[in-house]
Order: sequence, then C-alpha cells, then structure tokens
Amino acid sequence: MVVISIAVSVVAITFVVLAFFAIPAFIEARRTAVAAREFLSRTDMELQPALKDLRLLIDDLKLMAADAAEKTGEVQLFMEALGDTGRNLRIINSVVGAVAGALSTSSLWLTGAKVAGKFIMDRVTKKGGK
Repeated sequence: MVVISIAVSVVAITFVVLAFFAIPAFIEARRTAVAAREFLSRTDMELQPALKDLRLLIDDLKLMAADAAEKTGEVQLFMEALGDTGRNLRIINSVVGAVAGALSTSSLWLTGAKVAGKFIMDRVTKKGGK
C-alpha cells in the first residue's frame, strides 16, 4: 500500500508540475492565436487595395499589349510598303542610269559627228578657197 501511495503522490506531483508549466503555455498559445488572427485580418485589409490596384494595372497592361499587337501588324505593312518603295527606287535608278548612259553615248557620237563634220567642212572650204 505504501507503494501505491508513493505512486499516487508522484502522479499528483507530476500533474501539479504539468499544470504549473502547461497553463502558461496554453495562455501563451491563446495570445499567439489572437495575435495571428489580428495580423491576418490587418494584412488582408492592407492587401485588398493593393490587389485591386494590381488587377487594374494588369488590365491596363493587357490593353497596352493588345494595342501593341495591332500596331505590330501596321508596322509590318509599313515595312512591306517601304521595301516595295526601295525596290521601285532601285528599278528607277537602274532605268535612269541606262538612259543616262545611252544619252551620254549618243551625245558622244553626236559630238564626234559634229566635230568630224566641222573638220571636213573646214578642209573642204580651205581646198575650195585655194
């Protein structure tokens, strides 16, 4: 019976020590839960306007991306037209070069013919005048 009373005393002392340490731990856990709840509600209140602004910003970015996609098609058409213009200018340049070459060649022939004709006329007039 002595052993049982010692065992009961040890169990009772263990419960007293457990209560001595457990009660402050439970109180601290409750305080922590209350603080966490307050933190979460405060964070939620602060994040809602930021999330709303972020959604608006994302919508604006989507609109800007759509506008940029439209402009990309227009820029592509402009670049194609610019390429066509460049090709046309190259063709015009080659035609003008060919015409200028032909004119310079015919001009040289014409100048040569004039000089030769003048030379012959001078020779004929000098021989006839002697």
